[in-house]
Amino acid sequence: MHAYFVPAAPVTVAVEIKKSRFIILLEPSVGIDAAKAHIRQTRALHPGAAHCCWAFIAGAPWDVQQRGFSDDGEPSGTAGKPMLAQLSGSGLGHIVAVVVRYYGGIKLGTGGLVKAYGGGVQLALTLVGREKKIPSLEFVVRCRYDQQPWIATVVKQMEGRIVHGEYGESIILKVAIPFDRVALAEEKLRAMSRGALQLTPVP
Repeated sequence: MHAYFVPAAPVTVAVEIKKSRFIILLEPSVGIDAAKAHIRQTRALHPGAAHCCWAFIAGAPWDVQQRGFSDDGEPSGTAGKPMLAQLSGSGLGHIVAVVVRYYGGIKLGTGGLVKAYGGGVQLALTLVGREKKIPSLEFVVRCRYDQQPWIATVVKQMEGRIVHGEYGESIILKVAIPFDRVALAEEKLRAMSRGALQLTPVP
């Protein structure tokens, strides 16, 4: 596990190729559901478009389970796949690309389509601002009520977050901590509680 970059903000670029208008939209997207929601929203905003082709890497750049693409009626392999290839080459995670095409009456051929869709995304990527993303690991901490403020303090110092809490006779907290600060968080909790509080990894 290591840090990676994500888009800092959406980017939109429009180009005209042989009378067809291509609108390229890049959007930050965390998770497949969010990526697909953005695709549906973009399609709804362009009801007159001939095609809404898309590709996404909705997780970390290396997470092949959170990738997808569609040619949306263009010849197979001419749109979604070259778009995804550009996203993969960028090294970015949490990104969705949609290319909206308004057909101008002149066919581009398969090579022309690959260049239009892949090249459009490549162009848009040159305009994307980048933010560093540090993945978090999740842990469970069991504590007494008087110990909860200690945990909250350490989690805040580590720029982590409390994901969930169960409150009964004792408290069970699920916390997320940036992976590069886990050792320091464990050290601080041990020092505060004289070894009583421990981070148990969520399987």
